[in-house]
Amino acid sequence: MTPLHLFCTLRCGARGLIHRGVLCTGIKFTAWDCRNARCYTTSAGQAPVKTMEEILKRTVAPLPPYETRDKSPPPPESSSVEFMHFYRSLDKEQKLEFLDRLSRDFGVDHKSVSELAAKAVETQLRDLPTVLQVEDRLRYILTPRYRQLFGHISRVEGGVKFLVDLRADMIEIISSKASESPHLRDLNGTLKGLLSEWFSVGLLHLERVTWQSPCELLQKISQYEAVHPVRNWTDIKRRVGPYRRCYAFTHAAMPGEPLIVLHVALTEDISNNIQTILREFATVDTEEDVNKINSAIFYSLSSTQAGLQAVDLGTYLVKKVVLKLQGEFPHISQFSSLSPIPGFCAWLQGLLSSQRKEGRGAGLLTEQEWREVEEATGSAGGAADSLRKLLASGDWARSERLARALEPALMRLCAWYLYGEKRRGYALNPVANFHLHNGATMWRLNWLADSSPRGVSASCGIMVNYRYFLQETNANRAAYLQNKSIAASDQVLGLVSQHQKNSKL
Repeated sequence: MTPLHLFCTLRCGARGLIHRGVLCTGIKFTAWDCRNARCYTTSAGQAPVKTMEEILKRTVAPLPPYETRDKSPPPPESSSVEFMHFYRSLDKEQKLEFLDRLSRDFGVDHKSVSELAAKAVETQLRDLPTVLQVEDRLRYILTPRYRQLFGHISRVEGGVKFLVDLRADMIEIISSKASESPHLRDLNGTLKGLLSEWFSVGLLHLERVTWQSPCELLQKISQYEAVHPVRNWTDIKRRVGPYRRCYAFTHAAMPGEPLIVLHVALTEDISNNIQTILREFATVDTEEDVNKINSAIFYSLSSTQAGLQAVDLGTYLVKKVVLKLQGEFPHISQFSSLSPIPGFCAWLQGLLSSQRKEGRGAGLLTEQEWREVEEATGSAGGAADSLRKLLASGDWARSERLARALEPALMRLCAWYLYGEKRRGYALNPVANFHLHNGATMWRLNWLADSSPRGVSASCGIMVNYRYFLQETNANRAAYLQNKSIAASDQVLGLVSQHQKNSKL
């Protein structure tokens, strides 16, 4: 089997080998730097910069006076390019130090804000034009200096992509707790706000990916796939072929770079098993029979840019794709996801461990279910420990007897995990939260719907359909966001009720 990157190279030919410094074989060209010598290259004709303080003072322009804010010329483009080159030359620890200095020393002038805030309070009893002018001045002085820098960088070629990657670095720093600086969090919030504006839905382009799409785009779609990894070129060919649709949002400032990717299967009924979707194959020249297309199944949604975390692209992509499919297949009435349940096994292991001292899992399984586990594992009196080990190894999924014994309990527990486990009142599971936020209904849990090692280790092989009843999505979304109410089917609610009864919650 020809690997995807080699096939892509052959298909591209010599004309497509080099594009924006990237080979279709996946080899990237990198600019030479003298990091080990601790010197940094700058714009042509300028002396090397040796300190972070110097580069920041040279590239982060002061906030212009309020009176001349619209007349002050922007800094030269070379200043933004210099900042970008310098940052890229740093190693991980240096980037942390650099961002800390940028956020701390080039943010808001707190003294000026305090003085102007006091003045704003004093002028509240004066005429309205005076009040509005003081408030406008206060709003202006609250602008961090680095916000203007980000704006200038965004106008440079490759600048938006640089800022997306910069925010990815900040997210990693904050999530790893390498720094808990409030200045850095403010810097992250400022950049997130700018990216949300730049990547608003009106500025995004919906692109359908097909086998005729550029090979680099196909390769990126394959590399970015986070839900069901692409194995080879036949695999990606299947996912963009007949009875399948692949859509991506792109942005003019990041050409050739998919931002978020949605894979759709066009089926007769709502799918209950991911292997049937991933393994079914129709040749590229197969003609679709519209009479066999009654359902659209969203089976993979992958965000490709870590720096766009919390910038809501997925919701808009799903809505756009629904409209696109309705235009192509007006008779389609069923829209549903077939979603993984990341975190379920980890949650269940934690639950079993926390109740270890309470005997047999404190009602997580019925007495009859525990006996069946004991008989199947030969572990009389130690079924709880055996169950923990089985779940950790995934061996139970290869035993029909064990799978049959565990199915009722795991389905109940999974339903409770999705429906009952909350974070700030909303679904703990991130995939559930996403679809419920979009107005979907938690419709059906599917036993052993993903029998791959990854599916078994993450969610005990269980998958869930979130059904999009288009006439109800707005009401469901409002109920979830405002009242934290989850729309769910009788199957899901029945499983939740059984779990509550067994565990006496």
